[in-house]
Amino acid sequence: MSKRGWVLFALMSVIWGVPYLMIKVAVAEVSVPVLVFARTAIGAAVLLPLALRGGRMRGVRRHWPALAAFATLEIIVSWWLLSDAERHVSSSMAGLLIAASPVVAVILERISGGTERLSVKRWIGLAVGLGGVALLAGPELRGGNPWAIVEVLLTAVCYATAPLIAARHLKDVDSLPMTAVCLGGAALVYAGPAVATWPDSMPSAPVLAALAGLALVCTALAFIVFFALIREVGASRALVFTYVNPAVAVAAGVIFLSEPLTPGIVASFVLILGGSILATAPQKAGAAAPEPAARPVP
Repeated sequence: MSKRGWVLFALMSVIWGVPYLMIKVAVAEVSVPVLVFARTAIGAAVLLPLALRGGRMRGVRRHWPALAAFATLEIIVSWWLLSDAERHVSSSMAGLLIAASPVVAVILERISGGTERLSVKRWIGLAVGLGGVALLAGPELRGGNPWAIVEVLLTAVCYATAPLIAARHLKDVDSLPMTAVCLGGAALVYAGPAVATWPDSMPSAPVLAALAGLALVCTALAFIVFFALIREVGASRALVFTYVNPAVAVAAGVIFLSEPLTPGIVASFVLILGGSILATAPQKAGAAAPEPAARPVP
């Protein structure tokens, strides 16, 4: 990999590892609709002018049903669920549970008509990854906040389902205009609820910084860097950074929010990460590695 490729890889590992921290900070003072609206509206404002250049929006209109389904799962529903859940669970726990998305994606691909047979290695990966989820979520389901855990797990399902829609129905749509349109549509959906729950006073500086970081860095800049990374190293190699994101999410929560780093969290991280790698591994030696579902912006 070139030096530029390593720089872009490092940037993506951090950029899509810290949203959980910023969401946790923001939901302390603003409502979920305000958070999602700010993120989507600002992100769309940055990306739409870029998407309109050179006629890149051609072809978007005729794919609107699939785009609507993709935006609903990838942004509108998932960002609500994740943000609402982080009012009750730690950012590191949310980041680790979302890391199970590749495992969920393999299961959904299989039960939704996929014809590819799963190797023993991939079945082991599914079992290991789901075991990590059970180890992490079990205590919260028994004595913590069960609904918040369910919300994060539902987010993981949304994040696993949306790329299947994109892969099957949106192959011909340029990624940048697709992202810009989805963000713009989500902003319109959240505009009314955001106005209705707008804070009575100006949020604190840390919250404003978190909202700006989510919109400008973790959404708009993230996609620009992501597309640059794909052009530099290819789609399959570009997506390897998704396995680094959980570690960044946990480290950010521990360092900046003093969240606990328990043996159970470490064990869950190893199981979920190992399971994801095995579940998305090539079926046989020499075969081209399947492209894992692109990790959406958390």
